[in-house]
Amino acid sequence: MTTKTARPDRRGFVISCFFFICLLCGLASINEVRFDSLLNLGRCALPNLPYSQFHNSSGISLSDNDLHNSSDIRILIGILTLPDHYHKRHFLRMIYGTQSPIGGKVDVKFVFCNLTKEDQKVLVALEIMRYNDIIILDCKENMNQGKTYTYFSSLPYMLKDEDGSVPYPPYHYVMKGDDDVYFRLQNLVDSLRPLPRDDLYYGYVIPCPSMDPFVHYMSGMGYLISWDIVEWIGESEIPKKGLSGPED
Repeated sequence: MTTKTARPDRRGFVISCFFFICLLCGLASINEVRFDSLLNLGRCALPNLPYSQFHNSSGISLSDNDLHNSSDIRILIGILTLPDHYHKRHFLRMIYGTQSPIGGKVDVKFVFCNLTKEDQKVLVALEIMRYNDIIILDCKENMNQGKTYTYFSSLPYMLKDEDGSVPYPPYHYVMKGDDDVYFRLQNLVDSLRPLPRDDLYYGYVIPCPSMDPFVHYMSGMGYLISWDIVEWIGESEIPKKGLSGPED
């Protein structure tokens, strides 16, 4: 007498696999919809606006409290960085958030060129909505091919006052810094208080140990200029002739 061995239920196995595949496809579709929603959100938060309107997205604005403290020194610190340096930006936000300088209004903004990757458009858009401290320049990311010039020359257009609600100048001083540099804001405010607010360069020259004021400027990991020089950079043809090289 022969016995028959139980054969596996292939039909049930195939049906189970079919439903499992359908479940995976459904989960993938849900994730794709979520990603597309975030991507569209990033595109909405980063429109291609002209400079005269772009300051709203960049977060450069003076609050009502600033208008009442017009005697305080107003300083903009632009930290030139890269879109992918998320951890550096979070760290700098934390340490600068612990400083409250007296006698000065200091705004710290992160500056980089146009975004090139889809994940950047999503993550940077979320940063802008959360912190409102990012300036995106209309340029291709670079270090020595005009990024610093684009930063300074764009500010007068970004901060152009259309309705007279912002004091002039919007900032007395504008600083360029790197994302591996830390400034003591109170010391910065105190050191600037006795200095003139026009025709001022605050920083090293090239070479850094030199004290000769008639050599090359824009040296080092951080330097500051007065607002009238910022406007001159944006209007003059002279800076455009030297865009290449260290610090532009």
